[in-house]
Amino acid sequence: MASDWIDIGGSDSVRETAPLSVEVDGFPLVVVRCGAEIYAVEDRCTHDGESLGEAEVESCQIICPRHGAHFCLRTGEALTPPAYEPLRTYKVREEDGRVLVERPA
Repeated sequence: MASDWIDIGGSDSVRETAPLSVEVDGFPLVVVRCGAEIYAVEDRCTHDGESLGEAEVESCQIICPRHGAHFCLRTGEALTPPAYEPLRTYKVREEDGRVLVERPA
């Protein structure tokens, strides 16, 4: 079965310093650039459900603005308490200056 990709906007809208909040089929996501790669994770801290849309980003980690939990953008892994559960990750690709996210299952 072929993957279904959703165009979420131009590549220039995805930065390394701040997440881009988007919604794909009712799923809130944040999209962040880390070097040459782009990552998408669920827009919800697994500790308390806080949005990550206003989170800080550093060293390929997204940091929850409420309690400071760090998550790896590459894997979704919870790196520091108070979060212990990983974020859900989504496949992302760049094509012709656009960012595409695989439709959430």
